[in-house]
Amino acid sequence: MYDKRIKIFVILVAAFFLICLLRLIQMQLLSGSSVQGNIAELKRQRGVARQLKTVRGKILDRNGRVLAVDEPQFQLCINYTLGCFLDERVQNAKLLRASGKQNAERATSKVRKEIEDRLEDLQQIINKCALFGPEGEDIENKIRRINDKIWNLRTYLTRKRAGLSIADFKKKFPNPNDRLIHISRTDIVEMHKSYPLLELKTDDDIFTAQLEFADVNGISILPKARRFYPYSSVAAQTIGWVGQAQPDDKKLFENDELSSYLEGELCGRDDGVEYVCEPILRGRRGEVFYDIDGKRVERAVAEFGRDVKLTLDIELQKKIENYLTNCEFNPNCEKPTAAVVIDVATGQILALVSLPVFDLNRIRYNYGDIVSDANEPLRNRAINKQYPPGSVVKPMILIAGLESGKITPDEIISCPAEKAPKGWPNCWLYNRYHLGHDDKWEYDGGNNARNAIKGSCNIYFSRLADRIEPSVLQQWLLRFGYGKKIPLSATITTSGHEPRELRQAPGKISSGKFKDVIAPQDRRWFGIGQGDFRTTPLQVANAMAVIARGGLYKSPQLFVVDDPNNSKFKIQNSKFSSITLNISPQTLDIVRDGMSAVVNEEGGTAYEQFAYAGFAERDVKVYGKTGSTEKPANAWFAGFAEDNKGHSISIAVVVEGGRHGSSDAAPLARNIIGFCIEDGYVGQSIDY
Repeated sequence: MYDKRIKIFVILVAAFFLICLLRLIQMQLLSGSSVQGNIAELKRQRGVARQLKTVRGKILDRNGRVLAVDEPQFQLCINYTLGCFLDERVQNAKLLRASGKQNAERATSKVRKEIEDRLEDLQQIINKCALFGPEGEDIENKIRRINDKIWNLRTYLTRKRAGLSIADFKKKFPNPNDRLIHISRTDIVEMHKSYPLLELKTDDDIFTAQLEFADVNGISILPKARRFYPYSSVAAQTIGWVGQAQPDDKKLFENDELSSYLEGELCGRDDGVEYVCEPILRGRRGEVFYDIDGKRVERAVAEFGRDVKLTLDIELQKKIENYLTNCEFNPNCEKPTAAVVIDVATGQILALVSLPVFDLNRIRYNYGDIVSDANEPLRNRAINKQYPPGSVVKPMILIAGLESGKITPDEIISCPAEKAPKGWPNCWLYNRYHLGHDDKWEYDGGNNARNAIKGSCNIYFSRLADRIEPSVLQQWLLRFGYGKKIPLSATITTSGHEPRELRQAPGKISSGKFKDVIAPQDRRWFGIGQGDFRTTPLQVANAMAVIARGGLYKSPQLFVVDDPNNSKFKIQNSKFSSITLNISPQTLDIVRDGMSAVVNEEGGTAYEQFAYAGFAERDVKVYGKTGSTEKPANAWFAGFAEDNKGHSISIAVVVEGGRHGSSDAAPLARNIIGFCIEDGYVGQSIDY
């Protein structure tokens, strides 16, 4: 009976091992089995994911020139496992732990020798770093800051994992040495990373670093992408810049793990194209997943950020900025200035100049000085600063008067050589020379519509504006784009986020406390572009383009939309991009004739500046209007240039603190038009 039981037991044991053997064979041979799948899944669950860097899209000008790009930057980096030996807390913790071992004297001696060797290595590294510029003290302080950051993080996590407050932690470990040992046992990921000591700025720096540190454990040369702006300060306010993502920025991609911002990652700063087009420019990280054995099992391919193309001609913009800031050619070179150039046919903005500028490659380092500069280099004056337009608005006032029937082209409004009645503006001619336009045009048709534009008569336009109903006057100004933001573009962002737009000033065409209307008594001041009237250089240039097109309003464009349906993130141009203002041909002829006389006839306010420009030889005719304002004092020139082939550009220039549009702004506009001719946007360039 006993033997029978033994036999049964042996049979059961044999059967059990047979089953295990068969199961093992199944697990080894049947790779597609559920067991293998379960094991693989278990390994995957316990594995790690390594996310790759995002690659930001480029910003390009109309000709494909690169304005902003991610490029590799090499840094000399030190691993914390080496740098930590400069931390006395780490040194003391190592010695304390060695003293607690069985052979304490031998262990302590070994640790002391290790500390001495590593400190000697660190000193050599610090000395070698001086080859690249930084002082040894600066490098040592940088290492100490790295050490402090990681030690503080280890201290925090030591308490956090134990569920202890600072007070409770000290209470549980009253002896500082015990706390030190306890913290030193906390291992975190940051302890096994490398941290930058200095930038290797040139190929020679990289080569030298490779030679000097080739055999140094703990020192590495690592690439890091940085945002680079090849044109430095050109169009700085429009292009914008990048900085570390702030809490509000992080909301943009909070529901997209691979687009969300990691610690230290950069994003477009408000304002500029970098910020407005952040959803387009920012890519998605790739992700490589490794199982518990270190084997790569999955990969999410990185999506590079898409490029954004602007209508700007960066070389034209560069010419304009260099010219305006050159004191040899421009007496107002140090005064804040704005200039806008628009291609009339398309409405595309060719140049959007705002001075002073700043270096996009240095803004993150010089931000404090730049933001406190009284001249506001960060502000885009071309679109985001409001100015009284002065006399450059007079062509629009004349259009409103002629189209509303408040005046005829030949009607004369007298401008005698005397002071205007109280409450009315004087003519600039009287203020400067104690003369009037009646005498000036006595034998040339009198102070009629054409001559009033040519001579910029304040008496004529203040009286004319006073005849027009306030609502009618305001509506005409609105039609030309004054008093409202011009929709350059909008970026469609993720659900729940407002579209991003370049920051613009809307201007103002209402009186004082009145939000929506022009007070009747203020019309006389609006007629000469003063009072509460405010506008931007872009609005002025675009209004001139309307006249150049024969009364067709187009919203100016800053972005080239190549494929608007390519992504859920789009740049959309204005839905109201083309509207006919229904201005009669007769009215347009009168206005154009007067604006032509401003620059092409003796007695015109800009004639002396344009008389010898040689534009006629290049098949270019200029139509313009000068302007000057007081309180604040600014000088304006605005108008357009066209040729016989149908090419045309409009322009607006304003010089803050300028006294006279004829002498301070007109010469600048003349030379900017010359640059446009050279670059083939209007007329015929001449090869010398």
